[in-house]
Amino acid sequence: MDQAAPLQGWELPECFSTLRRLLEARLGKKGKLEYVQDLRLLETFSMEQVTHAIAESIRLMAISFDAVKHILLCHIERRTPRLDLANWPHLPKASVRTTRATDYVTLVSS
Repeated sequence: MDQAAPLQGWELPECFSTLRRLLEARLGKKGKLEYVQDLRLLETFSMEQVTHAIAESIRLMAISFDAVKHILLCHIERRTPRLDLANWPHLPKASVRTTRATDYVTLVSS
């Protein structure tokens, strides 16, 4: 990918390389394909719009082409992105439960 002729001479913002690194680390070869999809967004949208979407997806740790595209379209339409983590089964799920009074006993006893 680093030697791809179409990419020679491109001056991409740092968030693009960060996204590529995260995608490849998480998804391997599929991550490279998703990164190419992100680059292809530049065929339709401005560099500024795509950069904003990528930076926002990194900030939210929603690392995927679908998340970047969703954030991009929401930004254009001026609406809040709704990222459903069910679409990304490889992401760790948060486990949140209601706090009980007995949970504080360990804090008081130390």
